[in-house]
Parts: sequence; structure tokens; C-alpha cells
Amino acid sequence: GPLGFEPRTSGSAGQRPIQTRPRAQMQGPRTLKGSIKEKILRTVLNLKHRGLALTTLSHISYILKYLAKHCNLDNPESVKRFIANLDVDNSYKHNLVKIYNYYVQENGLQWERPRYRAERRIPKVPTKEQLEKIIASCGKYFATILRVLMETGMMPKELSHLRWKDIDLERGIITAQGRKRHSSRVFKLSSQTLSMLKVYLNKRQEKEKPFPSSEWICKYYRKMRNRLAKKLQDPSLKTIRLYDFRHFYATMLYWRTKDILLVKQQLGHKRLETSLIYTQLIDLKTDEEYYTATAKTVEEAEKSS
Repeated sequence: GPLGFEPRTSGSAGQRPIQTRPRAQMQGPRTLKGSIKEKILRTVLNLKHRGLALTTLSHISYILKYLAKHCNLDNPESVKRFIANLDVDNSYKHNLVKIYNYYVQENGLQWERPRYRAERRIPKVPTKEQLEKIIASCGKYFATILRVLMETGMMPKELSHLRWKDIDLERGIITAQGRKRHSSRVFKLSSQTLSMLKVYLNKRQEKEKPFPSSEWICKYYRKMRNRLAKKLQDPSLKTIRLYDFRHFYATMLYWRTKDILLVKQQLGHKRLETSLIYTQLIDLKTDEEYYTATAKTVEEAEKSS
């Protein structure tokens, strides 16, 4: 999943947890040689010059150091064997290969890149009741952040990069600038969320970017979610990732509209195949009516309210 979002720690029936640090399989040297450290640093700096985001660079650095502790980065065959022997799913192996390939390219190495097909998982979508519980347990300012995410399906990184010019309080419209190759899009807020947002922004008029960093949002969300799960003695709440707010939005949007092109547009997906997963998640009962209006501009979003 995208960096900054917490990996799922327990899957639904028939799904294996996503493994981010297979510690049980860690074998080999625990310290890095100075020359390897320098090559990792040079790799990251060169990737920075190529325009990769700082959070992405941090993730690449972490993975390369992890690999370097268990195999020789300058010996691609050693790395291939280590990755192949890991007892993790192909999606994780695909990610390791992709990141190590940066090291190969930047350090003049050659290898036959192994192919691991990344498996598309069916996300576990939380109920509205669960999300409302989490939101209600937060203070009014962080509750506003979660409410906006639930109502728009934006990624935290997109929210954190919003500027004042992207927010039209008079018409209740937010224009999200796409991140991570996502398309930009327009959202019309409900009157309740708009009222909360006005209070939130009133305290942050001096900030060019009124929302905190995505890293802080994710970290604070986990703290509030875990505290609520402990208070209510409900471990199921701890399985709800911040990214699941986006899954909830997309699932509800498709259920209300049966318009997969609208879902694709509002999530900012470039490929329709990425959005099709949400057609498999519909099992809802409600009295809400379907709608099929697709807003492509600020003006259309305003008319749809």
C-alpha cells in the first residue's frame, strides 16, 4: 500500500496478513559495512535528484538497509536467493525487487530481474458505524480531518497538501490535487462536514497548508484508534487502517451509483482495472437512493449539491 498507511495486521477470512518485516527469517550479518552504507546513501541521493518524494526515499533506504543486513547488495544472485526464500506473499517480494532494482541501476550492476506478480487483495471495508465510533472518540479538530477523508476518499497525503486556494468555503467545494500519479478531482462537502471544516480552518488562517503532514495524521490516527479499541474492548477496531476510510468511500459511491467510471474518477485512478475491485464489495442495506451524476468541474460539483 501507499507509504504512510499502516499495514493490515490481521486479514479477513481466507486472507493472509501483509508482512512488512519478516523478522523470523532474518539471518546473516546485523551491521552494514561502510562501503555499502555509502552506496545506499548515493542511491537515495540520486533518486532524490530524479524527483522521488522524501517519504518514498525513506522507505527505499529502509528496505535497502534491511536487505543489506541479510545478503550482499553487490551480489544480485545473493539478493535473489534471499528474496526467493522469504515466506511472504508475492506482492511483498515484488516490492523488494522493485526497490533493489534502484540500487542495481544506480551502482552499475547487472542482473536478471525476477518476476513476482503483485496480487491484488480484496480490501476489508469497515462499516459506517465503526468509522463513526472512531471519529466520535476524537477531538473536534482531528474529527474534522477524519470526516473529510471519509466523505471524499482522499489520501492523507492529498489532504496534507491542500492549500487555501483549493478550498472554497462559500460553495463547500474542495479541489484535491492528485498525488502518486493520481488525477486531480473535485468534491462537494455535506453541510455537516462543511460546518466542521469552517471551525477547523478558522484556527489555521496563518498557515499556507492548513492540514498537518500525512505522517502525523497516520500516527495520531493509530493512537486514537488503539485507545478506543482498548476502551471498548473491541479488537476489530484495531484492524481498521486509515486507508480503509478511502475503501469505505469508494464502496459506498459504487453502491449508490453503480457507476464504476465515477468511482474511477473520484478516486483519481488512471486505470479502470484498479477501480473494479469495488464492484465485488457490495453487500449493503440502506434506504439511500442511487444517483449517477458525475462532476468533472467545480461548477458541476456545485450544481450537484
